[in-house]
Amino acid sequence: MNWDELESACRDCKKCALYETRRKLVFGVGPRDAEVLFVGEGPGENEDLQGEPFVGRGGKLLDDMLEIIDLSREKNVYIANIVKCRPPGNRDPLNTEQTACIDWLREQYRLLRPKIVVCLGRIAAMVLIDEGFKITRDHGKWYDKDGVLFTALYHPAALLRDPNRKPETFVDLKEIQRKIGEVCERTY
Repeated sequence: MNWDELESACRDCKKCALYETRRKLVFGVGPRDAEVLFVGEGPGENEDLQGEPFVGRGGKLLDDMLEIIDLSREKNVYIANIVKCRPPGNRDPLNTEQTACIDWLREQYRLLRPKIVVCLGRIAAMVLIDEGFKITRDHGKWYDKDGVLFTALYHPAALLRDPNRKPETFVDLKEIQRKIGEVCERTY
């Protein structure tokens, strides 16, 4: 399956009830040859309206965070979510919804072949790194999964709610920048 086929199949997905209430599929954004993949939990209201991940206040903060380490969704990072349709009321995606949707992300991962994966928040980290992941304890730690490096940051929405977490997130971002310099082939 190529990118266009994958997006079309995802758009037609009815594996869970989330497709019934979505306005737009939020498939992902960024260069389809990026070596760095950022993954959130699922779309919120703004994302559902625009069909792009991380576009509201949290998206603006994420863009600012990326800029600090010379990344951008336009040039060199791909951004996706665990679930591609908005859970009602911006609630956390249910386990059944995550399970129904995870194969879409796995296929994006297969096509992208990233060298670094950054989980945005607890839910993405629990799905992609370890189900016992605790964001307050484990953010910024690195995990090698078959030669691909995984780490997690606080979700931008959590940083908006608790700005006191920004200094430790800055440290984590600078470590991501250092790792990119070590493992990625492109100059960032």
